Amino acid sequence: MTTLAIEIEIPYAEDVLVTEDTLTVDMSDGRTISVPTAWYPRLLHATPEERTNWRMIGRGHGIHWEDIDEDISIEGLLAGRPSGESQSSFKRWLETRKSA
Repeated sequence: MTTLAIEIEIPYAEDVLVTEDTLTVDMSDGRTISVPTAWYPRLLHATPEERTNWRMIGRGHGIHWEDIDEDISIEGLLAGRPSGESQSSFKRWLETRKSA
Protein backbone atom coordinates (compact mmCIF):
# COMPACT_ATOMS: atom_id res chain seq x y z
CA MET A 1 0.00 0.00 0.00
CA THR A 2 1.32 3.44 -0.87
CA THR A 3 0.61 6.64 0.93
CA LEU A 4 0.31 9.93 -0.85
CA ALA A 5 1.68 12.87 1.09
CA ILE A 6 -0.12 16.09 0.43
CA GLU A 7 1.81 19.25 1.07
CA ILE A 8 -0.39 22.05 2.29
CA GLU A 9 0.87 25.58 1.90
CA ILE A 10 -0.23 27.85 4.72
CA PRO A 11 -1.01 31.38 3.57
CA TYR A 12 0.66 34.30 5.27
CA ALA A 13 -0.85 37.35 6.93
CA GLU A 14 -0.92 40.58 4.95
CA ASP A 15 -2.76 42.89 7.33
CA VAL A 16 -4.10 42.86 10.89
CA LEU A 17 -6.85 44.79 12.63
CA VAL A 18 -7.71 44.42 16.31
CA THR A 19 -10.79 45.98 17.86
CA GLU A 20 -12.15 45.57 21.38
CA ASP A 21 -13.88 42.35 20.43
CA THR A 22 -12.35 41.04 17.17
CA LEU A 23 -8.98 40.08 15.70
CA THR A 24 -9.17 40.23 11.90
CA VAL A 25 -6.36 39.03 9.63
CA ASP A 26 -6.26 39.45 5.85
CA MET A 27 -4.51 36.46 4.29
CA SER A 28 -2.34 36.14 1.20
CA ASP A 29 -4.83 33.72 -0.39
CA GLY A 30 -7.66 36.26 -0.28
CA ARG A 31 -9.36 35.03 2.88
CA THR A 32 -10.08 37.20 5.88
CA ILE A 33 -10.08 35.39 9.21
CA SER A 34 -11.88 36.94 12.19
CA VAL A 35 -11.85 35.55 15.72
CA PRO A 36 -12.96 37.01 19.04
CA THR A 37 -10.27 38.76 21.06
CA ALA A 38 -11.56 36.71 24.00
CA TRP A 39 -9.56 33.84 22.45
CA TYR A 40 -6.43 35.83 23.32
CA PRO A 41 -6.83 37.32 26.82
CA ARG A 42 -3.76 39.55 26.50
CA LEU A 43 -5.30 41.20 23.44
CA LEU A 44 -8.61 41.46 25.24
CA HIS A 45 -6.96 43.33 28.13
CA ALA A 46 -4.67 45.46 25.95
CA THR A 47 -5.19 49.15 25.38
CA PRO A 48 -6.19 50.32 21.90
CA GLU A 49 -2.63 51.60 21.42
CA GLU A 50 -1.14 48.24 22.41
CA ARG A 51 -3.47 46.41 20.02
CA THR A 52 -2.27 48.50 17.08
CA ASN A 53 1.42 47.98 17.89
CA TRP A 54 1.90 44.67 16.06
CA ARG A 55 4.41 43.34 13.55
CA MET A 56 4.62 40.32 11.28
CA ILE A 57 7.04 37.58 12.23
CA GLY A 58 8.26 34.61 10.22
CA ARG A 59 7.47 36.31 6.90
CA GLY A 60 3.83 36.73 7.84
CA HIS A 61 3.34 33.29 9.38
CA GLY A 62 2.86 34.90 12.77
CA ILE A 63 1.93 38.16 14.45
CA HIS A 64 3.72 39.67 17.45
CA TRP A 65 2.57 42.36 19.88
CA GLU A 66 5.68 43.65 21.67
CA ASP A 67 3.85 45.68 24.35
CA ILE A 68 1.86 42.69 25.62
CA ASP A 69 4.30 39.90 24.71
CA GLU A 70 1.73 38.07 22.56
CA ASP A 71 2.48 35.87 19.54
CA ILE A 72 -0.22 34.33 17.34
CA SER A 73 0.53 31.90 14.53
CA ILE A 74 -1.42 31.94 11.30
CA GLU A 75 -1.54 28.15 11.41
CA GLY A 76 -3.21 28.34 14.83
CA LEU A 77 -5.72 30.90 13.59
CA LEU A 78 -6.64 28.75 10.60
CA ALA A 79 -6.99 25.70 12.85
CA GLY A 80 -9.30 27.64 15.19
CA ARG A 81 -6.98 27.35 18.19
CA PRO A 82 -7.36 29.98 20.91
CA SER A 83 -4.50 31.00 23.21
CA GLY A 84 -2.67 28.13 24.86
CA GLU A 85 -1.48 30.29 27.76
CA SER A 86 -2.17 28.80 31.17
CA GLN A 87 -4.47 30.59 33.58
CA SER A 88 -1.65 30.97 36.09
CA SER A 89 0.64 32.59 33.51
CA PHE A 90 -2.08 34.96 32.39
CA LYS A 91 -2.92 35.84 36.01
CA ARG A 92 0.75 36.72 36.71
CA TRP A 93 0.85 38.88 33.56
CA LEU A 94 -2.37 40.66 34.53
CA GLU A 95 -1.10 41.32 38.07
CA THR A 96 2.09 42.82 36.63
CA ARG A 97 0.01 45.19 34.49
CA LYS A 98 -2.11 46.27 37.45
CA SER A 99 0.95 47.09 39.53
CA ALA A 100 2.60 49.10 36.73
